Amino acid sequence: MSKLIGFTRLMRPINCLLMGFAVIVGAALASPHSLSVSWLNMVYGFVTGFMLTGASMAINDYYDREIDAINEPRRPVPSGLVEPLEAVAFASVLTAVGLVTAYMTNLPCLLLAAFSCLVFFTYTTVGKQSGLPGNFLVSLCVSIPFIYGSLAVAEALEANVLVFALMVFLSNTGREVTKGIVDVEGDKTRNVKTLAVRYGTKTAALSAASFYVFAVALSPIPWVLGIVSFWFVPLVTVTDVGLVASSVVLVWKDSRENARRVKNASLLWFAIGLIAFIVGTLIR
Repeated sequence: MSKLIGFTRLMRPINCLLMGFAVIVGAALASPHSLSVSWLNMVYGFVTGFMLTGASMAINDYYDREIDAINEPRRPVPSGLVEPLEAVAFASVLTAVGLVTAYMTNLPCLLLAAFSCLVFFTYTTVGKQSGLPGNFLVSLCVSIPFIYGSLAVAEALEANVLVFALMVFLSNTGREVTKGIVDVEGDKTRNVKTLAVRYGTKTAALSAASFYVFAVALSPIPWVLGIVSFWFVPLVTVTDVGLVASSVVLVWKDSRENARRVKNASLLWFAIGLIAFIVGTLIR
């Protein structure tokens, strides 16, 4: 039972669920009227997003096991709950399942899924040490599921999906920079050149806040362009207020503990943002 709990924690189910739902949001934005017709592709897309995210979390923990021994010693690998090679094997199985369901969707989805695996492998092997460029790679991986959803139902990248993916890219980059503040001590030991390591936690906090605010600044565009209905506005306002408040809190106090709270809270704001786009697209 403890091993099962370890594998479950390793893949971070909440992150996996968010990425699976991100595929559905991308599909809804691209072609809301096609969802009932393409429901099987939605199931495959959800499974692909869920499995590949779980695989990326597992392989990330494998490569980060020495850093996590300092920063996050209770995680499955550094705590000994899951052995390093078991994490690699688990990630391989999840990747295989994700690519199979991508293949069962269509060729563009398979190619994009393979590309996302390549991007994340680049991040874990060489990109992570680079700091901000590595943050951009992670944000690209987080943005891809929305594009994937568009390809799953329309076999094309719709313009409105591209706008939303940019918002996701910016806000997630803010979260990655925030995470650098949390991990600053361990990152120093491995010479990971995050903004927090290179320029200090205050500069990193200001940079993270800037990315959050840039994402918030883009949020009115979908409603102004008529991409979503008015019902999008109340929910996305919650996300906007949450991200702005988190930015203020982070800049006010750039401690490791406070950055951890902001990093965790950002997942809630992202989830509400996802719901906002779903509601705004489906309810007219």
